[in-house]
Amino acid sequence: MNAGGILFILLVLFLIGCGAWIAYRIQQKRREEFFMLATKLGLTYSRDDPFDTVDYPFDLFGRGDKRGAENFIYGVTNGLDVRLFDYYYVEYSSDTQGHRTSSTYRFSCALTQVDAMCPHIALEHEGLLSGFARHLGFHDIEFESEEFNRAWKVHAEDKKCAYALCDARMMQWLLDEGGVAQYEVYGRVILCYTKRVSPPEYENLLEVLRRFHAHVPTVLASLYPRDGAKA
Repeated sequence: MNAGGILFILLVLFLIGCGAWIAYRIQQKRREEFFMLATKLGLTYSRDDPFDTVDYPFDLFGRGDKRGAENFIYGVTNGLDVRLFDYYYVEYSSDTQGHRTSSTYRFSCALTQVDAMCPHIALEHEGLLSGFARHLGFHDIEFESEEFNRAWKVHAEDKKCAYALCDARMMQWLLDEGGVAQYEVYGRVILCYTKRVSPPEYENLLEVLRRFHAHVPTVLASLYPRDGAKA
């Protein structure tokens, strides 16, 4: 190999090394910012998931071929037991020549508990594909508010539970403020998530989670009590 070829290989290795170092520093900075936020909120920080959170049967956690969660902030704040964390999933695909590629999707998530034991409910933003699916006959749950139906699609194992959760007060909040995130409820757990944001913005996500929790109708606890004995 001539000198030019050797220099080219060395340059490639140098660029790969620089890329790896930059990625490492970005990751380290994010962890440091999570730790500072946890300290500010009086909560605990963990680099890894101490709860096996992605085992929860949420739709979001079932996507992709590989998934994981990291950078956890957790503990009790303002009476809520919360978790804030980064979540990602990876989808793999291959072209006709067998070349494999991957796409990674990243989210910012927040969890807390509700005083009920609910069947699964997912509240997602409506979009063009949702309208196309409805035209083909695939319908989500419809509510009395057409404005809400245009803005949100709701899927649930139990329609009665979805109607109980999305009362007039909850629907109005989702229309006015709650559209910054998407939500799932399963059993006792509320999941609130957005596309990934910076660690300082997790404080805003925590506030969105608090407000969603505050708008959960009290009737839900009597219709779907934690002990399983319905009123």
